[in-house]
Amino acid sequence: MSPRLVFVLAITLIVTVDRLDARSCVWKVTSPTGETLYLAGSWHALRSRDYPLPAAFKTAFDASSHLAFEISPNDLHNSGKMLQQVGTYPASDSLKNHVSPFTYNVLQVTLGFSNVADAKFSRYRPWYLVLALESSGVRGMSSKLGIESHFERQAAAAGKPMTGLETLREHIDVFSGLSDHASEALLLHSFTPAENSKSTFALLMNAWRKGDAESLASVTRASLRTPPGMADRLLANRNRNWIPKIEGFLRSGKTYLVVVGAAHMGGTDGVLALLKARGYRIDQM
Repeated sequence: MSPRLVFVLAITLIVTVDRLDARSCVWKVTSPTGETLYLAGSWHALRSRDYPLPAAFKTAFDASSHLAFEISPNDLHNSGKMLQQVGTYPASDSLKNHVSPFTYNVLQVTLGFSNVADAKFSRYRPWYLVLALESSGVRGMSSKLGIESHFERQAAAAGKPMTGLETLREHIDVFSGLSDHASEALLLHSFTPAENSKSTFALLMNAWRKGDAESLASVTRASLRTPPGMADRLLANRNRNWIPKIEGFLRSGKTYLVVVGAAHMGGTDGVLALLKARGYRIDQM
């Protein structure tokens, strides 16, 4: 065999193996009786350069007749008004009555750099301020480019029905149900500079691209240590609540694509592990 032919065969083998090993944040779920459903791990805000998505996302969408998100698109579009309503203190109350003088001073100094006066931020509950501050996101990231928005547009154009795994009220209660103490701890934590935040972000994006659900779950859980129990509120508890609905989709006679945050997939209390424990076959795409 000529050296050139050996080289060509070696390159072909490397490319083939690379394709066989390629995985994405998409899984096919099969019940013991043969019903199927697709799970897609979402990134809620992306950049234009993050498109096109890995091919498995389109494959799952094309194979599905219905879509389900964490909350329905209709609820999502109306969430801003309810969030602000629930996150605002009555006229007779204010933030000063619910946080320590130290926390209030941190807010005054920090938001003062952006010319945000006390009269504006003191109307809001700590958890709402956290969400408002985080909504600016990473530079260049946009929820309009997130996977939910992408698939909502695709589903609307294809006439595919869409629903949610939880109500808007349930969705908001993850934060609004926090005690004053826990909500204040969450707010203070949001002002604590994260170590190597850029490298962590790059790590998460790379894990998402490769469909590494375990890394996504573990890194996200590590970032949710304050206040105690926040990871369970945001991830584990909701995962368990979603399972009956997902099983209902499997029994419906329709093929669903279920799109939820990628961090919900991995871990011992992740959606994948919970479904596998119930006897469903999980195949990563």
